[in-house]
Amino acid sequence: MKTTLLLVGKTDNKLYAEGIEDYVARTNHYTPFCLKIIPELKNTKSLNEKQQKEKEGELILKNIDDKSYVVLLDEHGKEFRSVEFAAWLGNKQQTIKQLTFVIGGPYGFSQAVYDRANEKMSLSKMTLSHQMVRLLFTEQVYRACTIIKNEHYHHE
Repeated sequence: MKTTLLLVGKTDNKLYAEGIEDYVARTNHYTPFCLKIIPELKNTKSLNEKQQKEKEGELILKNIDDKSYVVLLDEHGKEFRSVEFAAWLGNKQQTIKQLTFVIGGPYGFSQAVYDRANEKMSLSKMTLSHQMVRLLFTEQVYRACTIIKNEHYHHE
């Protein structure tokens, strides 16, 4: 299974970016995993929140393969414990060929992106910065891979 993490805008924080790169590289030891970055919109001061979500949504949808199973990282999505996420991911590895996770822009997703999604997933009930979510999520994907392989990274 090929897994992609689709992001709106680059990771600005150098420490987060280094951590993300590290977990992506580690995860690639287990399964193909890549980041795809959509450039941030320019001149957003002239756009209201809805317009910005719609423009970002158009870019997101252009970057999702028609055959991909799409999961939005969204505050209203399902929450998993790490072992539950590993079981979910292991199941997806057996049933689908392409998996795309999406972290949207500062205002979330347009309705068109919600309509395209197969699922929504949340990392926490707390509000987290989009920059931090990237790091936390890539670590959880790596952790899930080690749980699936019954390795000693995760202690429970």
